[in-house]
Amino acid sequence: MASLSFIVGIIGNIISILVFTSPIKTFWQVVKKKSTENYKSTPYITTLLSTSLWTFYGLLNPDGLLVTTVNGAGTVFQFIYVTLFLIYAPQDKKVKTAKLAALLNVGFLGLVIAVTLLAIPGSVRLTVVGVLCAGLTIGMYASPLSIMRTVIKTKSVEYMPFFLSFFLFLNAGIWSTYALLVKDFYIGVPNAVGFVLGSIQLIIYAIYNKKSISKKSLEMMEEEGSAHFVKENEMGAFEDDEVANVKIRNLHKGSSLPKQSVNRQYSFQRILKTLSLSPYERHPSWPHEEDVGK
Repeated sequence: MASLSFIVGIIGNIISILVFTSPIKTFWQVVKKKSTENYKSTPYITTLLSTSLWTFYGLLNPDGLLVTTVNGAGTVFQFIYVTLFLIYAPQDKKVKTAKLAALLNVGFLGLVIAVTLLAIPGSVRLTVVGVLCAGLTIGMYASPLSIMRTVIKTKSVEYMPFFLSFFLFLNAGIWSTYALLVKDFYIGVPNAVGFVLGSIQLIIYAIYNKKSISKKSLEMMEEEGSAHFVKENEMGAFEDDEVANVKIRNLHKGSSLPKQSVNRQYSFQRILKTLSLSPYERHPSWPHEEDVGK
């Protein structure tokens, strides 16, 4: 019958694999957009270094089978993520990521392995590597602090992957339990710190996710209100145009002007009489010729 620590270790392996695969959705979007946007490379670089050193620690530890398997898988995943970041990051971020990855994942890791195997006695190797692993694991759990700062500054959780934060929290809790069962101080301390930091991340996510939803709802309401206002104005303008057209049509028909009552027969007789007058015919009110000189 398997011991409780082995069962917890298997559960820890499964959850850790979920942690390592949780950024797949993020990097799928990166590949589709061909841009890393505002995502940070630091968490993936530090995690790659951490998993590499934990794999080395598991190889040095006679009882480190479960530690070796899970961190070996994690090293593969993190290497892929860092590679994708180097491909799709903007030029300035690409240069910084390449320098940091070369410094930590090649230079520092190679130095640790070389010094441990060549200069440190066998009885002390596990302690030295264990301390380094514990410190780097705390750094791995603390690396999303930069993302948390971005979330607080922008009041948006857009660049804070929820599943990564959730599984880091869960992973830290399981491995803390495993460390208590096997009495491994180097595994227990960093994962206890990670459990606390993971809890803080989830709290921040819950706070600003609600604010993001409220902000989006407000923006949608404003857009709908603007659209309704524009529609009303368009309808009002349409109605005004219709009224104006009716008036113009009535004007053309003469319906808007008062009709004069004219006796057409009388008017026609006046016109004929006027035209029949000779140029020298006088109106009774005109003066006679003999009176002109007087």
